[in-house]
Amino acid sequence: MDTPRRVLIVAYDGAQILDIACPSGALEIANGYGARPPCTVELGTLGRRAAHSSSGIVLGAERGLETVTGRLDTLIVVGGAGCEGAAADARLLEQVRRLARHSRRVASVCTGAYVLAAAGLLDHRRATTHWGWGERLAEHHPDVAVDVRPLYIRDGNVYTSAGVTSALDLTLSLIEDDHGPTLARTVARELVAPLHRSADQAQISTSLAAPPPEDGLVRDLVGHIAGHLAEDLGPAALAARAGVSPRHLTRLFRAHLGTTPARAVRVARTEAAARLVRSSGLSLAAIARRCGFGSAETLRQAFLDHYGVTGDRLRRMPDMPPARPAPAQQTPGA
Repeated sequence: MDTPRRVLIVAYDGAQILDIACPSGALEIANGYGARPPCTVELGTLGRRAAHSSSGIVLGAERGLETVTGRLDTLIVVGGAGCEGAAADARLLEQVRRLARHSRRVASVCTGAYVLAAAGLLDHRRATTHWGWGERLAEHHPDVAVDVRPLYIRDGNVYTSAGVTSALDLTLSLIEDDHGPTLARTVARELVAPLHRSADQAQISTSLAAPPPEDGLVRDLVGHIAGHLAEDLGPAALAARAGVSPRHLTRLFRAHLGTTPARAVRVARTEAAARLVRSSGLSLAAIARRCGFGSAETLRQAFLDHYGVTGDRLRRMPDMPPARPAPAQQTPGA
């Protein structure tokens, strides 16, 4: 049996309840769709005291932070109106530092970055937080390279995310890191969320922008492509799923997406692979398998065609490069 991944969410009085619900809810759904190994998610506070959230809802803690021992997979510190008080609590900071030393990765949601910074865990790292709090964080912690533009930032094994619902984007990224893009997309659809946004990339691939709502067939295929990147997505397979001929499928894609089925699939795979290259330590060969490419060399060529850079270069760049314009489509007889 797989050993569960232990996830501990750290709360305190004045915590934002959405900062807790977004990661815990997404991980619960991932478990339900077969995440292996699954996660166990616990809420921890100092002394196992109930946390009075900023909305007035009182949350019962499952663990006292002082009693948590052993390895953790992920330590998540949430934000909220009480973040500055939490960042000034020496006992809380001591426990956060101790637990971080025994965690595979550490993350903050929104102004939870204040707690990580006060604990010294963001020193000499690039980090983000809610856009309205970034200047104050930078003033109080000059050793932190604060950047409020991205939705989330990974620096080594430390992740920070922007305001509130960006916690969902971060969690979907962690699910993708651990289990692949198919499960991450499945969780996003279950949450009725947009196909999840990467830290430094447009929310939805331009080649797979949502078609008109009345065209249910194309809409279904777009979702199927996004959630099944490692499967057979050739024109014949997609046409069979839609119950149309490959020729008619091509006409539909040209009319509603401005591209061919084959190119739409290649772009979706390439952009998913780019997110993994920039947010994970997986090899190009492993990423190629997860995203439906036959080999690392095929993926390398896809990156060159789409971004003009190799995977290694993409991983080292500070920002995601823009996609190259799609080649002009030839008209019949041209």
